[in-house]
Amino acid sequence: MRGGRTGWIPRRQCLAALSRVILKGESLTVALADETRDLPAREAAWSRALAYATVRWYIRLEAMVEGMLERPLKPRDAVIRVLLCQGLAEIFHFGTPDHAAVRETAELARTVQRPGSVGLVNALLRRALREREELTVVMDRSPVSRHACPSWLIAGIRDAFPDQWEAVLQASTDPAPMTLRVNLARISREELRERLMQQGCAAEPHPLVPCALTLAEPMDVQDLPGFAEGLVSVQDAAAQWAALLLAPRAGDRVLDACAAPGGKTGHLLECAGGELDLLALDVDGGRLGLVRDNLRRLGYPVRMQIGDLADPEVWWDGQPFDAILLDVPCSATGVIRRHPDIKLLRRPGDIADLAVRQGELLTAAWGLLRSGGRLLYATCSLLRAENEAVVQAWLAGNPNARAVALDFPGGIDREVGRAIALGTSGMDGFFYALLERQD
Repeated sequence: MRGGRTGWIPRRQCLAALSRVILKGESLTVALADETRDLPAREAAWSRALAYATVRWYIRLEAMVEGMLERPLKPRDAVIRVLLCQGLAEIFHFGTPDHAAVRETAELARTVQRPGSVGLVNALLRRALREREELTVVMDRSPVSRHACPSWLIAGIRDAFPDQWEAVLQASTDPAPMTLRVNLARISREELRERLMQQGCAAEPHPLVPCALTLAEPMDVQDLPGFAEGLVSVQDAAAQWAALLLAPRAGDRVLDACAAPGGKTGHLLECAGGELDLLALDVDGGRLGLVRDNLRRLGYPVRMQIGDLADPEVWWDGQPFDAILLDVPCSATGVIRRHPDIKLLRRPGDIADLAVRQGELLTAAWGLLRSGGRLLYATCSLLRAENEAVVQAWLAGNPNARAVALDFPGGIDREVGRAIALGTSGMDGFFYALLERQD
């Protein structure tokens, strides 16, 4: 996409979305949905891809900008800093021809009522082109700028994965693969793979997860063969371990305690051929609609309830559950490559608050479980403070709970539970701990 109308409009909408994220602290997903809504599909996809590249590398790009500026930008020109980072992302991480990246980015300064900044933007981006190799060397000296990750998060990842932290951080800046979950109750993985290949879509069986296929190239979900019929869903391979580890049996009364958007809910049902008495609970009624849509496509009936797990008197019928999936709200650092704005929006103090909430939810869920029942505590966090630390502290006050040893490929044993490092066989980062009630 070069020059003219096709060039600057998607760049302008990208900048609008980035400004909402970086200057106002909004979600990248929400900002992009709003700002690219009226663009043609091809331009919208281009704009989203540039926004993701910019946010993914923003900490590094901003450090580059600050190092090249002769004097700091004024607060009223904060949008120009964002624009400069967007332009540098095109040059260093997006593959746009150099002249187009410089020209279009500089001209974009006029559209944000900063015509006086056109020269600055043009000069700084041209300098970046001339000094590309030197700037790369300088940025690679520090882990923060090398991996475009805040120091507090690097420290947490290094603590959790002392032998793998560099590989985890490297994976955090790579685009995530598109992984499929095959409904093995209705079709074999190899059969679905053959259907994909017949449409010219290459896919490989995931080496660690028996129901997972990884696509060589992402594709529109609606074009997936068997998607509309419920034969396949999109779900990261690490997330697929949730249902496999809880392993509900036909006839079990099961609670998916934080169910939206419903990927794991559907997988639980698939594992038991749909023969579960399953309640999908979520505090957000709007997001619970996503669960309904997912299960309608899969063809499984299920009960759904809007409610706060921590307040069961409002929604619970008093009948205990055989199995509970507790996928708690967390920092989502394990899915940071899918949501790179986490690196910009999340703060160190958030982790302690999340850990308190996670412990409260674990206590609430435990009170709904029958004797002999199983509870799977799950997060998509990389941090010990949200994972084994929460479960260990909770176990100390609950002698009727026993941690069940987990053994699945790709996992790393913790004092309690098992973690998956981001990037392991292409997977997101996850943590699982399986608890059994013994009264």
